[in-house]
Amino acid sequence: MTASTSQRLTVAAPATRDMRRDWIRGAIPLVFLLGAAGCERDISVLEPAPFPPEAVVFDDGFGPGVQFSAFGGSKVDALDIEHDEVYRGTAALKFTIPAPTDPSGGYAGGVFYSEGPRDLTGFDALTFWAKSSTAATVNTIGVGNDNSGNSRYPATIEGVPLSTRWTRYALPLPLPSRLGEERGLFLIAEGSEYPVGYDIFFDDVQFERLGTIINPRPEIATQTVNGEVGGTLSVGGTQVTFDVNGQDQTVLAAPAYFTFTSSNSGVASVTPDGSISLVSAGTATITATLGSTAASGAVTVNVTAPPTGAPPVPTRAASDVISLFSDAYDDVPVDTWSAVWDQADVEDIQVAGNPVKKYTNLAYAGIEFTSQTINASSMTGFHVDLWTNDPSAFRIKLVDFGSDGAFGGGDDSEHEITLDQGSMPPIAAGAWNSLDIPLSDFAGLVNRGHVAQMIISGASPTVYLDNIYFFTTEPPAPTTPTDPAPTPTHAAANVVSLFSDAYDDAAVDTWSASWDQADVEDVQVAGDNVKKYSNLVFAGIEFTSSTIGADEMTHFHMDLWTPDPTADPAALRVKLVDFGADGGFGGGDDTEHELTLNRMSDPPLATGMWVSYDIPLTAFTGLTTRGHLAQMIISGDPNTLFVDNVYLHK
Repeated sequence: MTASTSQRLTVAAPATRDMRRDWIRGAIPLVFLLGAAGCERDISVLEPAPFPPEAVVFDDGFGPGVQFSAFGGSKVDALDIEHDEVYRGTAALKFTIPAPTDPSGGYAGGVFYSEGPRDLTGFDALTFWAKSSTAATVNTIGVGNDNSGNSRYPATIEGVPLSTRWTRYALPLPLPSRLGEERGLFLIAEGSEYPVGYDIFFDDVQFERLGTIINPRPEIATQTVNGEVGGTLSVGGTQVTFDVNGQDQTVLAAPAYFTFTSSNSGVASVTPDGSISLVSAGTATITATLGSTAASGAVTVNVTAPPTGAPPVPTRAASDVISLFSDAYDDVPVDTWSAVWDQADVEDIQVAGNPVKKYTNLAYAGIEFTSQTINASSMTGFHVDLWTNDPSAFRIKLVDFGSDGAFGGGDDSEHEITLDQGSMPPIAAGAWNSLDIPLSDFAGLVNRGHVAQMIISGASPTVYLDNIYFFTTEPPAPTTPTDPAPTPTHAAANVVSLFSDAYDDAAVDTWSASWDQADVEDVQVAGDNVKKYSNLVFAGIEFTSSTIGADEMTHFHMDLWTPDPTADPAALRVKLVDFGADGGFGGGDDTEHELTLNRMSDPPLATGMWVSYDIPLTAFTGLTTRGHLAQMIISGDPNTLFVDNVYLHK
């Protein structure tokens, strides 16, 4: 559980009494941490200290000046004083662990702190008795955290098993000499591992000098970190394993317990709390000791200087680019370069006179353009210029919100790629990397018509970005034909025309019936009259007032042009309807048939070119009568369609 913003709950201490009454006891068995241990301590032999060496946190009541502070987000009323379930005496601490769905908080936790500092240097462990109403494993128990946000010496043990019987436990103090002015006495954080909640109990919580905590084995996580001059990094993974009465116990200890040494302080120096200051370009190794004991592990720090030169100036034509950030192009609107939900800081800086986005403290950054999503359907690639001091991983995620243009809704798609030294394209440290990434690499980004987010993350906490844009390597497809359809050559005597400049047309009542879903307009292409359909779902073309006798005709002809994609599963359907001898819709003598045109047709449906179809009427097999043709219906996936030279011929 993460200790966040504190909520202080003040609980008054009981009436004054001898708080040491019961804690000076003989050997009592300790489960998993201790064996038999004498706990008697003669305070009179301790050296004078500026703060009281008070041992008691809770023992039938709170020790002097002890208060409780709940963690933000926890169940703030989880703590109570229990008088029935006690280990010894008349009172114990009781925590009500909420069910995961409890609206009052998803977990229970907080710290017991002292209003005034205590001198804990004479102790080597925090001991306590604990039990649970059901078998449970407590997430975290610790010391050294007063919930103020300024604690230097937190130390915790994780995964503490409790049973339904009172059992004694101990938490070794990593380096007691550091705790001469400590306010953080006892920390607990627990979320239920069951669908329901339960209770856990603590009694006789106090500091002791057991004398059985020996053989400290401190360690820091061995790792290589990268940063730039002027930055800071932190030593992580600091812990100590003790032999506690013959049994190992690992304590997660704050870096401040350790003393750090840099092999080259001119490159990287370390403060007492484990913060690494990056001084100049180069490499340094950080090692540590816990008191006089050398810690295993080491941190290798590679420090690079920030960029001094600008990335290459883009050379692509502006017409082939949709730019988010670049001096070379006009940028589309971007709502934010660091969303409220991300973990990063961003600033606009100049590198060699060139504007650049600099990210620091980068865990992940959300770049959003949700108010005006980007239609990248015609784009083939994504470009970014990246400068990083750690090339081991840089991740880019693109997110499309789908046709509804909003997050969620079931039509979103996204994909994240990871770039490193071995990827294609590869990235290098301490240099500008000009990355051209095919959009096909974002395989999960199945839609690109409403791209709304870019999310970056990576190994380096500091990165510089420039020239972020989508691009195409293909010329844009035309949205309207520039040349007319081929001129028909059939003799007029052999043609019944519905629409063509080459013939006299039969009477057509409408090119878009009241019951269809389409828009139609008359346009000209190079001086040739053409029907343009847009927003096409299905269009009804009717000549019912004067049906067409086509018994002598052998073929149906039409010329089509569309700017829309025609790859599978795109298809255009053409239906002819004959109203029969009664010349009216219905009546039992109507016939009809629909054909499907696609990339497998002969000729195939195509994008950006005129396709001339000359279809034998025998292909309309369901159209068993042709003496009273009254309707033509077109429908399909191309939403925009230019139509010319619609006629029957023999």
